[in-house]
Amino acid sequence: MHMNRRNMMKLAALGTTAGALGALTKQEEAMAATYEKGTKGLAPLKITDVKVFLTIPQDQNLVVVKVETSEPGLFGYGCASYRRRPHLVAEAIERYLKPFLIGKDPDQIEDLWQTAFNMSYWRNGSIFNNALSGMDQALWDIKGKRANMPVYQLLGGKVRFAVDCYAHARGDDLETVEANAKDLMNQGFRHIRIQLGGYGSENLSGEADYKKAGFGARGDVTVDTRVYLEKLPELFAHIRSTCGKQIELLHDIHERINPIDAIRLIKQLEEYDPFFVEDPFPPETPQHYFKMLREQTSCPIAMGELFNNPTEWIPLISGMMIDFIRVHVSHAGGLSVAKKISVLSELFNVRTAWHGHGVSPVGHAANAHLDLVVPNFGIQEVVQFNDATRAVFPGCPTIENGYMIVNEAPGYGVDFDEKLAADYPIVEEPLNWPPIRKGDGTAIRP
Repeated sequence: MHMNRRNMMKLAALGTTAGALGALTKQEEAMAATYEKGTKGLAPLKITDVKVFLTIPQDQNLVVVKVETSEPGLFGYGCASYRRRPHLVAEAIERYLKPFLIGKDPDQIEDLWQTAFNMSYWRNGSIFNNALSGMDQALWDIKGKRANMPVYQLLGGKVRFAVDCYAHARGDDLETVEANAKDLMNQGFRHIRIQLGGYGSENLSGEADYKKAGFGARGDVTVDTRVYLEKLPELFAHIRSTCGKQIELLHDIHERINPIDAIRLIKQLEEYDPFFVEDPFPPETPQHYFKMLREQTSCPIAMGELFNNPTEWIPLISGMMIDFIRVHVSHAGGLSVAKKISVLSELFNVRTAWHGHGVSPVGHAANAHLDLVVPNFGIQEVVQFNDATRAVFPGCPTIENGYMIVNEAPGYGVDFDEKLAADYPIVEEPLNWPPIRKGDGTAIRP
């Protein structure tokens, strides 16, 4: 069918909106014109630049991605923070992702994610998935600003007024953990993760035989499984007796013990009604152990902090082997991926509990915007930002009575002071997790 000159002229005048609607009839042209007037027109955009910033205003190296567009003043921020590999993530963005993105349409979030994910052929690396996360989150920030809406509105709108969070109570003795837990309760937190002597009670493990024999390095960490298995039930009993039954208790095994020991331990903890126990096994553990655990205890299980492959969580969710998915959104590919995980999880009664440690305020805002809209939200790990972080990231989420509150502004509502961030250059901390060993020196997972 040929379009006459009159329709061609009208279509050109109506711009991209009419083209998208295929306006050929008078009625359709009128509808397109009404929409164009109502939205004041959305001119085509192009990505003009991608920038990476490394900063540490608090205690974690942060990687912030900025995607700029052809519309002056319209840009978005994303979180690609990877504490122990920040330079590699920045290099991946600068060398590979930036050239790919320049000239592309930032509105095409899903297409850009899919094509960028596939462009290196070998996929699922934690470095490049961090880069993708920064890109993806920044594109959602742009879309929210362009629509003049908070991102949560683009995702369907709120189903809760704020994001309930859990905080951490730590210590090397029962009394210290108790005092820290009570302080958090006074701040309004209803969910508290308790840890005694560090992960696996490493601080209580004493001097290891391998160090006496000159094996390993001075900074290697020792975990005495016997001490940990003995002390953790004592901790739960103590906190329940001193802090009451109303507070929700969480714990992170951090995959530091043998699977069969983890199963036995979780069965012991069941009487103290944990909200969840996290990472009982490494993610690569054979499914058989998850099946054993599920058959032997009703204690809720959280997994996923170490996941970055967009397929590796599927069996645990679809097999209903876990109760909370703990994916680190800024490692796994961004907001688009997390939204898909949430939908899949909802179908199998798995709740979300996004990882929060080592995440920038931009990343926390992205987490929170998703937390506000998914019906199967469970809990959010909190980070309480210091004054320097709030200055570098104006508009970052706030914590009130144990809830995370987002800034009600377009996009994520979080800005980034690029000049001030430069006053907090990242530290050349040990970029590898120190080896974790048993008493004889055998390496175990961190």
